[in-house]
Amino acid sequence: MADVRGRRLTAVLLGAAAPALAAGGLLLAGGVGGPPPAEVTPTSPPPAAVQVAEPVRTPAPSATPSPASSPADPGVRPELLVVPALGVGAPVAGIRTEGGVLTPPSDPRQVGWWTGGARPGASAGAAVVTGHTVRAGGGAFDDLETLAAGDDVVVRSGAREVAYAVDTVEVLSRDELARRSASLFGRTGPGRLVLITCEDWDGTAYRSNVVVTARPAG
Repeated sequence: MADVRGRRLTAVLLGAAAPALAAGGLLLAGGVGGPPPAEVTPTSPPPAAVQVAEPVRTPAPSATPSPASSPADPGVRPELLVVPALGVGAPVAGIRTEGGVLTPPSDPRQVGWWTGGARPGASAGAAVVTGHTVRAGGGAFDDLETLAAGDDVVVRSGAREVAYAVDTVEVLSRDELARRSASLFGRTGPGRLVLITCEDWDGTAYRSNVVVTARPAG
């Protein structure tokens, strides 16, 4: 496993909230149809982006409370992602789909928050954050699969901190990720944070993704 992880420079994409992804699965450029990248440094631009179907937008929860309910929290625009167990304090950049492609930040020490999903701290929906891994080390999500249930994840935005605790850490095949994309990355359901990166380079393709789901702490 260490050798596999040492050879991957990810071009990560999340399936987002679409019920189906392009070609029935997740197409990872940089992993399909060619060898792994040559030597890179942590500041080298990652290769390419990921081709996906445009996500299906589901209505965001109403910000108007009913008489018996409290106001919905719209969440924050994230600026920094802190994962103490990984020694990660990564700046966060907003990313979006353009022509069906979601491109993470070119600096692998940064992570990308999908602006088409929920915001961290929102009362409902998945706040989705992607990150790269780097062959030479230094990628924000190099060791994402080593997280365990209960580990802390903090999102900072100005003076506000949104704290999460890891709930699940899963390695999913591309087919399984496609089948579960609506429930994992949708804008409905309880508020949650989803972190994702690539995994399992087999010499021709990345066969799976590490998906970490964290729930609000406290």
